[in-house]
Parts: sequence; structure tokens; C-alpha cells
Amino acid sequence: MSPTHAPVGAPADSPTRAGRRQWLGLVVLALPTLMVSLDVFVMLLALPQLSVRLHASSSQQLWVMDVYGFMVAGFMMTMGTVGDRIGRRRLLLIAAAVFAVASVAAAYSPGPAVLIGSRALLGIAGAALTPSTLSLITTMFRDPRQRATAIGVWAGAFTVGAIIGPILGGVMLERFWWGSVLLLGLPAMILLLAIGPAVLPEYRDTAAGRLDLPSVALSLAAILPAVYGLKELAEGGWQPVPVLAILVGAGVAVVFIRRQRRLTDPLLDLGLFAERSFAVTLGAMFGYTLLSGGVMVAVAQFFQLVAGLSPMEAGLALAPGMLAAVVSFQVSPLLARRIHPAPLLAVGLTISAIGLLAMTQTASDSSGIPVLVTGFALASLGGGPLVTLGTNLVVGSAPPQRAGSAAAIAQTGNEFGYALGVAAIGSLITTVYHTRVRATLPTAETTVDPAARDTLAGAVQTAADIPTRAADILLAASRDAFTTGLHTAAAVAAALVAGLAGLLLTSLRDLPGPSGRPGERADPGHETGEHPSSRPRPTPLT
Repeated sequence: MSPTHAPVGAPADSPTRAGRRQWLGLVVLALPTLMVSLDVFVMLLALPQLSVRLHASSSQQLWVMDVYGFMVAGFMMTMGTVGDRIGRRRLLLIAAAVFAVASVAAAYSPGPAVLIGSRALLGIAGAALTPSTLSLITTMFRDPRQRATAIGVWAGAFTVGAIIGPILGGVMLERFWWGSVLLLGLPAMILLLAIGPAVLPEYRDTAAGRLDLPSVALSLAAILPAVYGLKELAEGGWQPVPVLAILVGAGVAVVFIRRQRRLTDPLLDLGLFAERSFAVTLGAMFGYTLLSGGVMVAVAQFFQLVAGLSPMEAGLALAPGMLAAVVSFQVSPLLARRIHPAPLLAVGLTISAIGLLAMTQTASDSSGIPVLVTGFALASLGGGPLVTLGTNLVVGSAPPQRAGSAAAIAQTGNEFGYALGVAAIGSLITTVYHTRVRATLPTAETTVDPAARDTLAGAVQTAADIPTRAADILLAASRDAFTTGLHTAAAVAAALVAGLAGLLLTSLRDLPGPSGRPGERADPGHETGEHPSSRPRPTPLT
């Protein structure tokens, strides 16, 4: 059965509705999605132990952490297109097998080199898992309402992985060796390999041409240097090498785009961006990820370095926000059945902006925890409509044969948004921190150690080695400076998120509403089963 047509006997004037098999397939798809997210967070906890056991240098430790993200960002666009060509289920199962083997290799690594190589292989497999799962959801759930709900479950799986990652990883590390946390995803991958062929449909574009290998090379040469540069800027501030890497990536990206315009079967279908709803929603998702990701990293630093919480306690402090996001992912598709998508997305981002503004009232000590937890929860709650319904629109706007490519574009945008957000928001906070420290810290204290004036982490480390009175003065000034930086970043993010809300409200007002045209009848395309790419109006978000 073609995934774009209703089964025999189904009414011709209604979209194919998913049954028990499709919902079981969604569970199978959600598990590896959760584990890919969890894998990132458990490594943060395992790093101290593995660096000692494997005698990893500081440079090797950075590669252990970063190579996974580099490979995911670099290969995701390629893997989305490969799935469209060879079959999305086939690629998903291959990726699951590679992920399982690489997890075992990483867990039992005899040295840093093997661990770094295994993590790189995990990243390549992860790059194939994400667009494959999302594009298969669009194949399985042709009814727009069901698809929105399924995407909410899929998005929630990422967040659940972020919630349970630190908690489950901490328990594992207390009872077993460091490599045990890398085996957490093994059962999910085995389950996917065992059940996936029976419950997941296959889809591939039989009319697609050959994969253009020069485009693959150009995409890697554009993405990898850019992501590397952004991560280095976020960690070490403005340095010539990261800036040069970003410029090199941007230059190669120009060459890549020019090549795509000349190809009959491009790696990146630039025609997708001609659809206004696709381009605007994708841009809004990129902007929201940029702003929310950068602020979340700063919030996590506040909990540990200002409020003095342990890593486990900081993870628990972030949990209400994560849970709010999960709830929002599930509720947003239900609200979209009654509310037009444009105001629903705008109201959601307005709630996020209010949460960000609440963060500007955080005190520079542990008494600021309740305000920050509340603000972060509101900011996360308001992002649910954009994440779920926006993803539905971006992927649903693409022809069925390009769904994998569209899913990869969306996820690559999220990767870039997060990396750029950490660098940009981090730079803003650092600038405010430097200015505030110089203005408030007595001259005698600034001579203790230059690191105390550079970052809050440096100030905390310095305070442990100086007399109590001087340490108290240093910590008070540095924590106040960091909190001021957080206030500034949250205020800027709130203004920009509010701007995104206004953009979506005006740009998407012509989208079909819950019952069809803007606010009224059912969408003609969905009455006939016609795909949105073949008609001038986009598919509804509901």
C-alpha cells in the first residue's frame, strides 16, 4: 500500500486514520528517540570517572563530549536524504544496529581513542535515527490531527530523556562502572530491531536520482567547521581559530547552495523554502531554539554556581520546566483542534516571553531558586505549540518523498540554533559579567587570580583557596555579576521571543484553521487526500 493513499475500502473523502499497529509503531520509534537524548546527558556524569580510568587528557575529554554532537549535526541532512532513497525503515534499522554495536564498543573502550571513535560512530547513527523516526511518523499518521499528537509524543521523548538522563545515570554510576551508562540504550535498540520490521512501514522515493556525493562532502565541510567554531566560542570566548572556522563553514555553505540549485536531485531541496509557512515556521523554530537553549545553559549554571546545588540537585531543579514542556507537547495538538494555529503559536510564545521576564527577578543567591524554576517552567510550557505544531507544519509541507529531507532540515536547524544560542547568550552573559565585576569588585580582590574576573566558575575555584573574608567578597560580587548577566540575557530573549510571536501571528494568519479555511471549513486537500505540496495552501497544523 502506498503511504499516500487510503487502504482499500476507506472513504475516498477522508484521510487514512492510524490504527493500533501505527500507535504501537510510535512507541517503538519513541524509545530510540528517548535514548539518543539520554545518551548526551549521561556522558556529562560519566566524564569524571572515565577521564581517570582511561587517563584521558583535557583535549581527549573535550573530544569525547563533542564528537557525538559534531557527527549528529554534520550527517543529519545527508541521512535524511539517504532515507528517502534507500528506505526510511531500512535506514532506521541499520542505524539502530550500528548504535547498539557502537554503544558496546564505547562502554568497554580500553582507551580514549577507541572511546572517541565509538562516540563518533554513535553520532553518525544518531544522525540517521532522528530524521528517520520523524519522517516515518509522517508516513504512518496521514490524518493531520493524529500526526500532530504523534509528533507531540516524539518531541516529548527527547525531553523525557533529558529528565531521566541525569537521575538514571547517577544511579548507574553509583552501582556500576562508568561504561554502564553507555549501555542504557541497548535494550531500546534491540527492541526496535526485533519489532520494527513488523509494525513500521517502509517508504522510499523510487523516482529519486543518485545521491550526489560532492554535495555530501560540501555539507560536511560547511556544517562541521561552523558547529566546531560555535562550540569553541561558547566555551572559550572570542578566539581567531573558531571565528575562522565559522567563516570557512559559511563560505563552503555558499558553494553548497549554488550546487543544489543546479542539481535535478539535490541533497537539500531549496524549493521547500518557497513555501512561506515552511520558511517562517522553520525560522521561528530556529530562533526559539537559539534563545531557549542558551538561556537553559545559563539557568543550569546558576543552580550550581550561584545557588550552590549539586549536579543532581540542579537536574531536579530543571525537572519542572522539562515536565512542563512534556505536558505542553501533548496538550498543544488538542488545543489546535479548536484554536487557529497562528494565535495558538503566538500565545504560546507570549507565555514563554513572560517566563523569561520572570527570570529577570531572580535574586543572586539560593533564594532566587523558586523564581527561576517558575520562570523556566513557563518558558518551557509556552514553547510546546511551536515545537509540536511547527514540526508538523514543516514536515507536512514537504511532498511525501521529501519528508526525510524536511525532517533533517528541521533537526539540523535545531542543532545549529542550540549551538549558536549557547555561544551568543554565553557571550552576552560573559560581557555583562566582566563589566559588572570590574565595577563592583574591590581592586585588592581582583588581583587574587585573573580567572576570578573571567568567569563565575573561575571565581568559585579561586574562592576555595583564599581567606574566608576575601572569598565571601569575591563570591558575592561574582555571583551578583553572573545573575545580572542572566537578567540581561533573559530580557533580550523575552523581547526576541515576543517578536517571533508577532511574526507568526501575522505570517501564518492565512493557514487553514481547525475546520479548514482560516477559521471555518475543512481543508479541501485533506478532504481528497491530496498532499499539501500539490496545492497552493499548506496543510493545517491540527
